[in-house]
Amino acid sequence: MIDVPAPGPVEEDAAERPQPAERAPRKTAPIVPAQNIAGRALVVVIAIMTFLSCVTFGAVTLVRDTASVWENQISREATIQIKPADGLDMEIALATAAGVVSEFDGVKGTRIVDRAATTRLLEPWLGSGFDIEQLPVPRLVIVTIDESSPPDFAAMRTAVSTAVPSATLDDHRTWVDRLVAMAHTTVTIGIAVLALMLSATVMTVVFATRGAMAGNGHIIEVLHFVGAEAQFIARQFRTRFLFTGMKGAAAGGLAAIIVFVLFSWWSSRNMATPQGDQAAALFGNFAIGSAGYLGVLMMVVIIGALTAATSHATVVAYLSDLEGGQADGG
Repeated sequence: MIDVPAPGPVEEDAAERPQPAERAPRKTAPIVPAQNIAGRALVVVIAIMTFLSCVTFGAVTLVRDTASVWENQISREATIQIKPADGLDMEIALATAAGVVSEFDGVKGTRIVDRAATTRLLEPWLGSGFDIEQLPVPRLVIVTIDESSPPDFAAMRTAVSTAVPSATLDDHRTWVDRLVAMAHTTVTIGIAVLALMLSATVMTVVFATRGAMAGNGHIIEVLHFVGAEAQFIARQFRTRFLFTGMKGAAAGGLAAIIVFVLFSWWSSRNMATPQGDQAAALFGNFAIGSAGYLGVLMMVVIIGALTAATSHATVVAYLSDLEGGQADGG
């Protein structure tokens, strides 16, 4: 008689037998490596381009604002110049000219530049201690203009020359036109320089994207041939290059802000010095203001977005060419 073993212990042995451990899901590697030499170089290039773009934008803002201040200051005033002549009582002529222009609509007031003020104006060229009565120095009358409704300068000029033959009226229109032309030229040059820098950034991103695709070309082709959508592959590049572009753009924008803050600090510390006064006369106090800093922030965002968009378009174009070559080969 053969003894048949009971099934119970067998089931217990099976239950006690160690089961194979579940394999942990493998972490997929990105198509575009997070850190490589090309990526670091691209960050540096984008940072430099962003820095130059922000400095250009800030310089254009400074010149435009300074030109606007000059234009407003000049357009608020006109000047009457009275030249000395034989038999001319200068004090009476000054009062007569001031009274004539005061009658015109659009004139807020007049101010006669006295002898002491005229002497101070001439001190940088003639020195101190000279007698102004011994020199044929013209005298000035400052006319304050209502900017909202300026007077008729042609009629005013005629009336002044009729009342005082040796007097001439200068409305500074020539200087205003030159300042406006200079401001427009500066803005145009700045926009052209910004366009060139953005174009150079786009070309750099195109080459960097093509380099990344060349380094991972076999992976991209395999993914493409097994059915991965072009948008999926392009999204991987766009995300990686968006991060790279924003990192470089943020570094360049921060460096530009530091430069403007340092220049503004230097200007405030040298306000009473000759070099500080000359710099302030040309560029103001080197403060770009809230609009300038907002422009720097917008430049950072634009360059980061442009980097991502350029990478996306380059990958899509590459995959389209790949599909076209496959169709031709088939």
